[in-house]
Amino acid sequence: MRYVVGYTPNDRGADAVALASAMARAQGAHLDLVHVVDRNTPYVALNPQGNRVSAAEQAVLTAERQGLSLVPEGLEARFHVRQADSFAAGLIDAAKEYRAGLIVVGAASNGLFKRYSVGSVANALLHASPVPVALAPRGYRRTDPITRLTLAVGQRTGAEAAIDVAIESAERRGVPLRLVSLVELDAEGDGGENVNAAHVHANTVLKAAAARLPAGHHVSVEVAHGRTIEEAIDDLEWDDAEIMIVGSSRLAEKNKLFIGSTANKVLRALPVPMVVVPRDYVRIDTSPED
Repeated sequence: MRYVVGYTPNDRGADAVALASAMARAQGAHLDLVHVVDRNTPYVALNPQGNRVSAAEQAVLTAERQGLSLVPEGLEARFHVRQADSFAAGLIDAAKEYRAGLIVVGAASNGLFKRYSVGSVANALLHASPVPVALAPRGYRRTDPITRLTLAVGQRTGAEAAIDVAIESAERRGVPLRLVSLVELDAEGDGGENVNAAHVHANTVLKAAAARLPAGHHVSVEVAHGRTIEEAIDDLEWDDAEIMIVGSSRLAEKNKLFIGSTANKVLRALPVPMVVVPRDYVRIDTSPED
């Protein structure tokens, strides 16, 4: 499996490399650090004659050295430079070309520590990517393997692609899977009915997940509620090495991402990385050489 990592030589890029490394450890995944430059910026990839390089070339060489130095020993990684009209477009094109299973980026630099502030790159990816997108909160530097996956299951049926990804990932990684339903009590309708519907749906997904996972694989369910989604998130216990998986909105085009208002609220309150899965997404296995 290959992960495309959106790399820039700053804290946001370091967050993305750290998260990608943590996710790759149990997968044997290959990291493709992709540095996107403006399509109109002259760039020469190699200068074999040893002539003096331009400022643009030197900046790229520095980014390559810094980016690869952040990858932990034992993980395979390559550095790529792509010219594109936008950073998000360059990452999406790279993911398609490399048949990657994931795009990993850092949050915008003005967010609170270990919280999200969705910048233009992440926002563009969350409305157009054909593959799952992993978002690292600001200040994320953990590179140890992921220890638990949490899947947001909502109160209604749907998000089958996200459910499939969560179950398959938990099995491959050998980590516990937690199913969580978040209920906003001041939403329209009776709060008690919403909580009950959340319990019923979450337990239905739990039963189906347990049947697909190997015997003895730990899978659990929790329903968290509060006056707001943010309160419900804060009501849950979170592991430092945990990742939350959510599905894209029902409004999304087939095989593309689009997150709705609830996922946006979750994103801004979440203290751990989030992976958003496109509607109808089907994972493609590739080798690093593909």
